Formats: sequence, structure tokens, C-alpha cells
Amino acid sequence: MLAQPPIWLIVIAFICAIGPLVFIHEMGHYLVARIFGVGAETFSIGFGREVTGWTDKRGTRWKVGWLPLGGYVRFVDDEQQTGETRESVIRPDSFAGKPVWQRFLIVLAGPMANFLLAIIIFACFFAAWGIPRTSNVVVGVQSGSAAAAAGIQKGDRIVSVAGQRTNSFEDVQRVVSLRPNEEVTIGVVRDGGSTRVQTRLGAHEEQDRFGQKYRLGLLGVYSANRELAPVPVLQLVPEATRYTWLLTRTTLEGLVQIITGRRSVEELGGPLKIAQVAGQQASLGPFQFVQLLALISINLGFINLLPVPMLDGGHLLFYLVEAVRRRPVSVRAQEWAFRGGLALLLALLLFTTMNDLGSFGLWERLGRLIG
Repeated sequence: MLAQPPIWLIVIAFICAIGPLVFIHEMGHYLVARIFGVGAETFSIGFGREVTGWTDKRGTRWKVGWLPLGGYVRFVDDEQQTGETRESVIRPDSFAGKPVWQRFLIVLAGPMANFLLAIIIFACFFAAWGIPRTSNVVVGVQSGSAAAAAGIQKGDRIVSVAGQRTNSFEDVQRVVSLRPNEEVTIGVVRDGGSTRVQTRLGAHEEQDRFGQKYRLGLLGVYSANRELAPVPVLQLVPEATRYTWLLTRTTLEGLVQIITGRRSVEELGGPLKIAQVAGQQASLGPFQFVQLLALISINLGFINLLPVPMLDGGHLLFYLVEAVRRRPVSVRAQEWAFRGGLALLLALLLFTTMNDLGSFGLWERLGRLIG
């Protein structure tokens, strides 16, 4: 087991991970706003008191706040306004004065920039080393496993698990790992014929090199050795996009399982956990750290698309309602929604921080002291 990285490395790695990802996210908003002629008053990385900054020739204040947990772009007249108020806006670079479809695209551009960054990172990885790929043909079955109970045999090709296509053994692992102790249907090709079998997956607890434990689903099959398959130049972006989509889908499935109670809420992590993992990956080298950046970027884009007021997804929901109703949601309704969204986000931040502290062993140590 590897020792945990020092605190200074965790702090630096966290800033180096979150800072660029927030910058890319906000730059997505900013660039699309520029395309539509919207002016920006402030571009901030971090919240709170300004640490450093400058004002460009367009009057935009670019600054860094002392709390590196996010960022924002404040556009000219970007507050939610009623139709009557919007008609009175004179400035041509006003955000509120733009058509709803332009405001929608400006807000959507932030999360999309994070997904685009992940695609670029994966495309570069595939170009340099190839795509990790293992055949979905079973080369062995573990005795007493879920696969053995289902009658899966050596030479079978696993083409689907739980309704999801599995073109490679990595796909099989991705789907199975999220479903410990779940009943699933497995599609199998044997001797040219297709069949479906049902089985209850097993579960096992893995511990990574830093001592962190994870509960994963287990099928009990063995695969051939993993290879890094070369990717044609014209397929780099499509393959990277597919890989990003699969990881996004996995994130969504994990969230749904937590909401429905199939996975423990203790698996939710917050800023402290991100900082710890960033420090761990940075201690392993720049390659592992860049891979982590892609994963965090996907999660940042995904979370911001959730239809929660205060997040980009909440704004997008209001714009969709406005497009259907042909008039904006009332200012009062939006204010109440944003207050509720802020309360929800603060509660989630508190809850995940408590989870993070628990994963660090703080509550266990306090229990021993009290006991």
C-alpha cells in the first residue's frame, strides 16, 4: 500500500485540477457570449475576495478569488428579467436582451466545454498510445461465481449486460462493477447462436494502492490480456467521444443508484475527496493526473447540467419553459427557486464534506477518543 501524499501536494494538485477545469467551463460561457455580442463585466476563477486580477480593454474584470471552489462570468444585465423589463433594455450587449435560444446556448456552452476538454484529452491519449481494448470472449470462468451459475462457458462472447452492449471486456467490467448483488440479464453468443441468461452478480470489496475501499459487482469471468489497439486518425475524435459518453453514462447510473437506494449515499464525495484523489494521482505522475482531469471534467459538465436552480441546468430549464410559454418565468418564482437551489447545494456540500471526513477516518478516531 502506498503512503498518502503530503498535504502540500494535495492542496497544489487540487488547485491545479479545479482551476483549469473551472476556467475551461467559464470560458465556454464567455466565448459563446462573445459570438452573440454579449458583454462580460467579470470573469472570476474562485469566489470571495479578489486575490489578483486585471481589467481588459473591453472593461471585463478578470480576477482570481481566494476560495477555489468554482467560478463565474457576470454578463451585462444577466439577471433574470420579465418580458416588460427586457424590452426596456437599451444596451446592445445585454445578456437579458438576447433571444432565449441565444441565452440557452451561452449557458449550455459551459458544461459542453468540459465534455469537449475530456474528448480532447482522450483523443490525445488514443493517438499517442492507442485505445485500451480487451476482447469480450470469455477465456475462463471462476468456480462458484455468478457466471458459472448462469452457465457461461469458456469461448462465449458476452455481447450485453443489463441491456447495455458490451463490445469489449472493458464494457463488461464497467456495467458489472456498478451492480453488486443485482439480478441481471446477460447476452451471450455461443457457436454462432445468441442466447440470454440471468444471474445474480456477486460483490467484492477492492482496496486501491492508497488504502481506499470500493464495493464492486463481480461476474467471475476471465479475459485475454488487455491491448492498446491503434486508432486511425479519422476515428480519434469519434472514439474519444464514445469513451466520454460511456463515462458520463456510468456517472448517471451511479447517481440513479444512489437516489434509488441501491448504492450507499456514503459513496458521494465532495471537495475534500477530490483534493485527496487529485493529490494521490499527482503523486503517481503527470499521466495519471491528466487522466484524472478528464474524469473530473466529465463530472463537472454532468453536474452542471442537472436541473437544479443555481446550476447551469436550472437556468436551461427556465429557458425551456420560457420558450414554451413565450414569456419568462416570473422573477418571484425564479427567486424562490434559486433560494431553494442554493439551500440544496449548501446542504449537499455539507453532507459530502461529512462523508469525506468519515472516509478519512475522522469519525472513527473521535469515537475511540470518546469511548
